[in-house]
Amino acid sequence: MRAVLQRVTHAEVTVEGETVGAIDRPGLVALVGVTHEDGAEQVAAMARKIGELRILADEQSVLDAGAPVLVVSQFTVYGSTRKGRRPSWSAAAPGQVAEPLIEDLVAALVAAGVEVATGRFGAMMQVSLVNDGPFTVVVDV
Repeated sequence: MRAVLQRVTHAEVTVEGETVGAIDRPGLVALVGVTHEDGAEQVAAMARKIGELRILADEQSVLDAGAPVLVVSQFTVYGSTRKGRRPSWSAAAPGQVAEPLIEDLVAALVAAGVEVATGRFGAMMQVSLVNDGPFTVVVDV
């Protein structure tokens, strides 16, 4: 499981002009991809990382600050550009594998006390955000 975490002042996801998820105060956007070998262990580790990494203002974590997280599924974080001019997506898990794991990640974050908003799995989404810093980090578990 891989996530691109962006520290933001606010963010939203729209699908066909409808806002499906938003955070309106400082927190994180988590662009999350799933690979074929991922399971419950990776979900738990990613939920801990997202909740506990001290990457917000004053070296606080999401849990320390009570900050929200916008989770957006994004298979493209497993894209490979090592060969040729066209990315390969073969490392990304198919939707029927990835969707339940993304749902489990959201549930684990909520269970830890994190306020979570989401995109819509498999939809063509428009993500708008203001990156705070800017600050972006890639997390692999």
